[in-house]
Amino acid sequence: MSMHLLDRTLKRLVRHGTLTVHEPSGRTWHYGVAQPGWPDLGLRINDTKVTRFLALHPRIGMGEAFMDGRVEIEGGDIMDFIRFIRRNTPWEQPGDIDPPGWLHRTTKLIASRLDQFNGRNAARAHVAHHYDLDDRLYDLFLDANRQYSCAYWEDGVTDLDTAQIAKMDHIAAKLQLEPGMRVLDIGCGWGGMALHLHRIAGVEVHGVTLSKEQITYAKAWASREGVADKVTFGLTDYRDVPGTQDGGRFDRIVSVGMFEHVGAPNFGAFFAKCHDLLADDGVMLLHTIGRADPPGATDDFTRKYIFPGGYIPALSETVAASEPNKLMLSDVEILRVHYAKTLLEWYRRCVAQKRRIVEVYDERFYRMWLFYLAGAATAFEDGGLVNFQLQYVRSRWALPLTRDYIAANEAGFRTARQHSAGPAPVLERSATF
Repeated sequence: MSMHLLDRTLKRLVRHGTLTVHEPSGRTWHYGVAQPGWPDLGLRINDTKVTRFLALHPRIGMGEAFMDGRVEIEGGDIMDFIRFIRRNTPWEQPGDIDPPGWLHRTTKLIASRLDQFNGRNAARAHVAHHYDLDDRLYDLFLDANRQYSCAYWEDGVTDLDTAQIAKMDHIAAKLQLEPGMRVLDIGCGWGGMALHLHRIAGVEVHGVTLSKEQITYAKAWASREGVADKVTFGLTDYRDVPGTQDGGRFDRIVSVGMFEHVGAPNFGAFFAKCHDLLADDGVMLLHTIGRADPPGATDDFTRKYIFPGGYIPALSETVAASEPNKLMLSDVEILRVHYAKTLLEWYRRCVAQKRRIVEVYDERFYRMWLFYLAGAATAFEDGGLVNFQLQYVRSRWALPLTRDYIAANEAGFRTARQHSAGPAPVLERSATF
C-alpha cells in the first residue's frame, strides 16, 4: 500500500525526464517521459519501511532517508534529483500540484509561528546550532571574506570570491558611506562585511552576533589587520544593542543574512530597534532571503536540522512590520537566481572536500549538508525564493533623488581597489587542514 501512495505522488510530480524507482523486492516503477535536456534518474530504495514515510512526508522523509543511506540516487547525485523534481514543478507553473487544505495550512502556520518566537535564550541556542559548528567546515567552502550569504553575480563574473566582493560593494554603494561614519552591522558573521566597509570607505563599524565562534574569529581578524580600534564586535542580541560609544546613534545600519533568524513575531521589534539606533539622516540596508509567495512556514527539514527558529519572510509582512516604525522604504531590489549560483558553488566545493568533511563530522552529516545545499539552491532556481535588498531612511532627504549614485559608488570602489597596493584578505585556514 505504501508504494502505491508514493506512486500516486510521483505520477503527479514527474512529467519531464524519467525516474525509475527500485524497490527492495526488485520491482521497478517508471515515471515521466524521456525528453532532450532532461535527465534519466533512478531512486533505489534500500529499506521497505521508508516507502510510506516518503509518501506521507516527501520533504523531510527524503532528506532523512538520504542522510541515513536508506535511499540512493542513480544516474546523478542528490543535487540532480532535487533539481529534477523542482524543474518538474517550477514556481512559475500555474496552480499548485497538491494544494493543502485550509486546516493543514493553518496548523502548519501556527506551528511555524510558535517556533519563531525566538526569545533571547532561544535565539542564542538557534544561532549556536548552525553557526557554532566546527570552524573547519566553513573554511572548506566559503570565500576569502567568509561571506555566508548570497553573492552578487555581475555580468562576466564566474568566481565566488569576486562575486562576494561585488555583493559587499553593492551594499556599500547603497549605504552612501563617508569616512568617519559609524556603522552598525547586525548579524556580522565572521566580520568580513564590517572589515570590507572599513577598508573601502574608512568608516567605523561595530558588528554584533550571537555566535561565540564568529565573535572570536572576527575579533582575531580585526586584530590581524590592525584595525581593532575601528572595527569592533560584540556578542549581543540585536534587541540589546546600545547606541554608539558616546551615546549617539549610528549613521548607517547594515544587516545581511540575519533577518531570517528574527522570526515573524519579532519583526516589529526589530524595526523599532533599528529606528531608535539610526541617526535622523541615517540609511539602513537590509539584505535577506525572501519568498515570492505570501507569508508561509519553514519547511520541516530546514526547521529540524538546519535553522531551528528560522523563517524566510514575504515582502508583504516585512514591509508591513517596518511601516509603523517611521522607517521610509527608499529602495527595493529583488535578486533572483543570484543565491542559486552561490549555493551551487558551495555545493561543488563541499563535494570536492567530502573526505575532510567526513573526517570532521561523519558520512551522515555530509549527506545532510549536501541535501540542505541542494534543496536551497533549487529553491532559488525553480522554487519561490529570492533575495530582498531593502533600503530604509528616516528622512526622505538622506540620499540622492535618483539611483545613479549606486553605480557611481560601485565604480569608485572598483577603481580604488585596482590602484590599491594592499593585499587582498586571506581566509585564516585551520591548521588541521
